[in-house]
Amino acid sequence: MDNNKILIQLEIAGKNYRLWINREDEELTRNAAKLISYKIGRYRKKFSADYVDEKDLLAMATLQLSMDKLKLEKKNDTSPFSEKIQQLTIELESFLKDE
Repeated sequence: MDNNKILIQLEIAGKNYRLWINREDEELTRNAAKLISYKIGRYRKKFSADYVDEKDLLAMATLQLSMDKLKLEKKNDTSPFSEKIQQLTIELESFLKDE
């Protein structure tokens, strides 16, 4: 086994998982599991039914976290700025050549 890997145990939606992960990812992995558990708890309270299928709670938590990730990716998309900078650089170089 890779010396950089460690075995951790997580509980997500009432089920235990043993995972081999990179040592440097431990905190991130544990925080991700906590976030999933938090979201599931929020949806459980929101639906406030006596019995809500755990799969439904996982699906809603997954949907919400995926939407958050996609919003961040869209927000951090710098390609329009890169294209504009490239266009301005070409215009500036053309202007300086004409001088």
